[in-house]
Amino acid sequence: MGFKNHELFIKRHKNLFQGPILEIGSRDYGSTVNMRDLFPGEEYIGIDMQEGKGVDHVIDLTVPLADIDTVLGGSRFGTIICLSVLEHCAQPFQMAENITNLLRPGGRLYVSVPFSWKFHGYPSDYWRFTHEGVRKLFPRLVFDMTASRTSTDVAGDLHPVDEELRRFRLKGSWQRRRGAVMHSIGADLVALLGALGPLRWLTRHRYLMPPTCIEMIGTLPEGAGGSAPA
Repeated sequence: MGFKNHELFIKRHKNLFQGPILEIGSRDYGSTVNMRDLFPGEEYIGIDMQEGKGVDHVIDLTVPLADIDTVLGGSRFGTIICLSVLEHCAQPFQMAENITNLLRPGGRLYVSVPFSWKFHGYPSDYWRFTHEGVRKLFPRLVFDMTASRTSTDVAGDLHPVDEELRRFRLKGSWQRRRGAVMHSIGADLVALLGALGPLRWLTRHRYLMPPTCIEMIGTLPEGAGGSAPA
């Protein structure tokens, strides 16, 4: 299950995804977007660590691949969706290797990870990631950084992955140089309130960091192969 910006990201890149589709972390918590509905007619399997709505199989993706294949029947997937899951995994490298092995050659992974976000244990919360960290987790995948984006918790707030990584600088002049007129107004207002006193504690910082996720698409090259495909 994902959020509105995950839905927007998938719709923007829908032509890149093909079935069969595996969603990791598919349990519906009641406040999420149903990704399954975005792929009508495609074979779609949802897995999670807990039973619940939207979950076809309960699987721990850090167990040996042979055990995963027993549950999934040895299937390999054209698309794997993994949204806001890796931060909850105590063994992310092992999980990432199994995810890679579950892809078909030419298959794609759509992964979203938090760069800055509040602590949210389901039941635990271990990690935060950069785009370079994601590539370290999935060294056999090729990531198209032109398709990668950062997103916040505001619907439609999608931006390129760059050195700013969604920093909100408290200088209107800096925002205007980047063409962010509305942000410049907000920055000037915050700076003014800081100078007057009410937000002085906030304006002591050089910039703010809104809740931010990194959205990336990685492809398993043809000929690279997963492991023991059905």
